[in-house]
Amino acid sequence: MKEKNISQNSWIPCGKDDKLGLLQKKFSHIYVENEIRDLYFTKRILDKFSESKIIYINNYKDIFDRAKQNFNVQKNSQKLILAKAYDNFIYEGSEMCEDFGQRNFYYSSSILNCIYDCKYCYLKGLYPSSNIVIFVNVEDFISAAISKSEGKNIYVCISYDSDILAFENLTGFAGKWIEAARENKNILIEIRTKSTNFKSIKHLDIPSNVIFAWSLLPDEVIQKYELKVPSLNSRLSSINEAILKGAQVRISIEPIMNINNFEEIYKQFVDKIFSVIDPNRIRDINIDTFRVKREHLKRMRKLNPYETIFGYKFLKVNDYYVYENSNKMKQYVSELVKKYVNDDKIF
Repeated sequence: MKEKNISQNSWIPCGKDDKLGLLQKKFSHIYVENEIRDLYFTKRILDKFSESKIIYINNYKDIFDRAKQNFNVQKNSQKLILAKAYDNFIYEGSEMCEDFGQRNFYYSSSILNCIYDCKYCYLKGLYPSSNIVIFVNVEDFISAAISKSEGKNIYVCISYDSDILAFENLTGFAGKWIEAARENKNILIEIRTKSTNFKSIKHLDIPSNVIFAWSLLPDEVIQKYELKVPSLNSRLSSINEAILKGAQVRISIEPIMNINNFEEIYKQFVDKIFSVIDPNRIRDINIDTFRVKREHLKRMRKLNPYETIFGYKFLKVNDYYVYENSNKMKQYVSELVKKYVNDDKIF
């Protein structure tokens, strides 16, 4: 590894699969906070990048939060930033997210940003940079969840601001959360993913209080809006791996996107899912349309003003926007799913 130390005022600009081999080629530069250079997960990650330039820094925000970064340009050449989080290990769940009837709903983000490039993703309007931050002190995130669960059951989503399973060969974070869930039965964990990387944790003893939630969309939508993301067939195969393992599996048909020939495309899509997946082996299904907060939508439009996502009419609901026909779209897809799954499993 090539090493270099930089100060706050002396830095080098940061500019389909989730296999580690492609990740190794992806990160030409890795920024590492000085304070965490000797931690276990730092060493584990750096050991996998023998050809990357390692640059030591004082604070990840000096790189990640700089003004006038170009999210789209960086996405074509993402850099990796290893850092330590000191607070905000666990947040109350957003009202925009489905809580599945869980009273104590939280989420936790030990990784910021994603290797995938979904054109509808709210992350494009959330962060100033598309570079990836990994907080290597994952144990502190887990400890915060355990503390929060004292005397009550909690539901924690750990893969909202990234795809934690896609990074598993690199970090091992999902495995650490699974281990924690096994020892703390009052914590229900959701691992949301678009990856095909269930194989990375398949060897583990996975308890029933861990849910693997696969986001699925039609191939036509994937090809148009989900760049660098595994195909529908690949994801369905990974779901079957999880089912055969006996894991709890959730299907997330979200976000439903406006597209030409919408009804026929989504009918074929739902039929395809349940021609491959046994609906009786699915824990539940959530269905929802594209929605985004007002300030995020404004930033996303500024980044990609001619993106076809924004070519449809939007409706303002409280502090976020949805497609004008979102209720009709959701109802249509829900009726398709009800042919295979009972109402009480659909959220």
